[in-house]
Amino acid sequence: MKFVLFRDAKTEYRWRMVAANGNVVATSGEGYKNKKDCLSTLESIRKAAADAPVSEEEP
Repeated sequence: MKFVLFRDAKTEYRWRMVAANGNVVATSGEGYKNKKDCLSTLESIRKAAADAPVSEEEP
């Protein structure tokens, strides 16, 4: 699993999480004007993910 930082068509920074098989499993969902802001959000997600609870929604 790895995170990939890139610039979109609007030249905003985004990230995606890519599995070992190349499939994208998560994205930033929004663009960031500053690379620093994008990396800061990404780092926050990396730290919080290990302790994030799993919940299930019923149809």
